[in-house]
Amino acid sequence: MTWLIWRQHRTEVCVLGLLVGLFGVALLVLGTQAHDLFPGGPARCAGQAGVDAACTASFRRLDEEYGYVENLLAAFYLVPVVIGAFLGAPLLARELEDGTWQLAWTQAVPRMRWLAAKLAALGGVTVALTGMFTAVLTWFRQPFDAWEGRFQYDAFDLEGLVPVAYALFAFGVAIAAGAILRRSLPAFGVAFGAFLAARMTVALLARPAYATPLTATAPVPAGGSTDRAGQQPGVADWVIERGYADATGRPLSSVEYAELTDAADRAGTNLNQFLHVRGVQQFGVYHPADRFWTFQLIEAAVFVAVAAILIGVVVRRVRRRMI
Repeated sequence: MTWLIWRQHRTEVCVLGLLVGLFGVALLVLGTQAHDLFPGGPARCAGQAGVDAACTASFRRLDEEYGYVENLLAAFYLVPVVIGAFLGAPLLARELEDGTWQLAWTQAVPRMRWLAAKLAALGGVTVALTGMFTAVLTWFRQPFDAWEGRFQYDAFDLEGLVPVAYALFAFGVAIAAGAILRRSLPAFGVAFGAFLAARMTVALLARPAYATPLTATAPVPAGGSTDRAGQQPGVADWVIERGYADATGRPLSSVEYAELTDAADRAGTNLNQFLHVRGVQQFGVYHPADRFWTFQLIEAAVFVAVAAILIGVVVRRVRRRMI
């Protein structure tokens, strides 16, 4: 059975393995150079941009020399989806498309054992390839994470547990679509589209609600910059909303803030002092950086659960010969 699975899916496995390998080597080379910009390691400079001169210089060089790589990597959150869909789409669809299921399911190997072996083998390859991809990418991004934090969309979706969960979700959708459509290519397209729809919905609506965000409020200082006042969200925190509120804590609209700015200009008064006298406060609604793994676990569980349900439906259909 193992040999049969290898012969049927070796092309997909080899192509994906080669691409992940080439991608990994390129990132290891570039990542080594990027890490060398931080003599004490990127972690030592976390939160030190603008404070420690050496760290500030390292971050500046990182942005100038490797910022373009980070921008390119933002699109690589789709790689786990490609891996899962590419391996899952032909698992059943190819047998149904070619009609070979009628022979495969009447041989010495029972159809449920046949399906279980395929799910275990290709699911294992999906997890292994995505895990390697994620490990190398997470290591490469360490300098950028020390600068920006891990809650940025181009970091959260590429690191931790969620890439593997995304891959398994695409794997499950592709198998289910293949069982219904009986074609590999349309099944791949359905898995790709389903992930994009699910990911956008989760990222925009569900993810911010995984936990109750914190709110930090502090009076606008009488002098200096109005960008940061008192205890405000840090660079590694995920800021949901930032703005100004009146003395009672009611958030000011952009129109109201603009009116205060114009009034300060007409009075010829420093803006900070003008706002301070009127009790205006700065506020930030945010999720602290230490919630990263909690959010990762929640989101990964959601996508894996959906994948398990879809695969369970397919198993039931095969058991009852409803394909």
